[in-house]
Amino acid sequence: MIGTDQLLFEIRDATVFLTFNRPEARNAMTWSMYEALYECCEQIDVDDSVRVVVLRGAGGQAFVAGTDIKQFREFESGEDGISYERRIERVTGRLEAVTKPTVAVIDGYAVGGGLTIAAVCDLRVCSPEAKFGLPIARTLGNCLSMENYARLVALIGPARAKEIVYTARFFSAEEAFAAGLATEVIPSADLDERVGELCERLVQHAPITMRVTKEAIRRLQAA
Repeated sequence: MIGTDQLLFEIRDATVFLTFNRPEARNAMTWSMYEALYECCEQIDVDDSVRVVVLRGAGGQAFVAGTDIKQFREFESGEDGISYERRIERVTGRLEAVTKPTVAVIDGYAVGGGLTIAAVCDLRVCSPEAKFGLPIARTLGNCLSMENYARLVALIGPARAKEIVYTARFFSAEEAFAAGLATEVIPSADLDERVGELCERLVQHAPITMRVTKEAIRRLQAA
């Protein structure tokens, strides 16, 4: 079975909908959710009927509010932190490499690992209530991986990347759009309709054009 009760997997027509489903914890990611996301990506790439992937959070308060910090209590050394970064990069790197267009729908908070998940998606459609942040300087006191620093700089540039980390504040939807982090900002009442329209358009376009363009840009960014 693909997906879990905390990461819902649904296919409608040619679109896969992945829903982070821990609304009581603002959809904070558990280890099992990360692993399920990896497995979903594997399935999506071998299913030729899938043309588009939509990721969103349940509950209306958050896309993903980072990794569940309760799990960090298991850490005993710096090596545990390094292993954590490798573990998460395996998943986010896999999502980034999915050959189908990916659309993150952000209504509420996309924080820490949630911002990273959104950042590796191809398009980010947001409500005005969307908030983006990397508050690690005032919470865990850790750092991003080099891969995630590179992704952030590629999206919003070095000055904005420093600002979002240094100040530990949340970017509004409008700020995110101006910085290039959000693709578009849509009124909450119209969000589902807009996402449906976008998926319909992408489904009708040539898969090879989107697949090759996505991989070409990924290689350019990695160079």
